[in-house]
Amino acid sequence: MLQVFDNFFDNHNDFMFIVNSCQECAYKYGEKDYEELKFPTGLTSNIDRNSEVWNLVENQIQNKIWIVKHKQIHRMYVNCFAPTENPYFHKDGYSGYTLLFYPTIDWNLDEGGETQFIINDEIKGVLPISNRMVAFSADILHKATSFRSKHRFTLAVKYNEY
Repeated sequence: MLQVFDNFFDNHNDFMFIVNSCQECAYKYGEKDYEELKFPTGLTSNIDRNSEVWNLVENQIQNKIWIVKHKQIHRMYVNCFAPTENPYFHKDGYSGYTLLFYPTIDWNLDEGGETQFIINDEIKGVLPISNRMVAFSADILHKATSFRSKHRFTLAVKYNEY
C-alpha cells in the first residue's frame, strides 16, 4: 500500500509553520534504522506529543488519510539529511503505517531527494514535492535520497499495528 496526498495542508500558513519548525529543530546524530548498520545516517529530532506541530499534523492526518483514522500515533519526528548523504534501505516495522511529509520549498527535479520504495522487485520513487504527504505500509523496503545542494527535511509519522 502506497498513497500520495498532494496539497496536504490547505492553509499556506500552516504549511509554512511546519516548514519553519522542521528547519529550527534541535537535531541529534546517531539513529540507525536497524542494529546491523555500522554507521548511522542523517539527523533526527523528535516532535513532542504536546507541541503545536504534533497537533497540527495529527489533525490534518485525521481529516485526510482514512487508513489511520482513529489510530494513535506511535512516534513523530523529523529526519534531516545533508547534501549527497547516502541513506540505507530499511523497513519501519512488520505491521503498521508510516507517513512522510515533505516540508520542501522550491524543489526541482535536478535537486533529487525522492523517497525510493522497493515494490515487486522494482524501485518506485516518490518526489519530495512541496506540501506532499506519502502514506505506506511499514513493511515496505524504502530509503530517502539526499538533495544535491541543500539539506533534506522529512517529517515522519509512525503508526504501529498490534
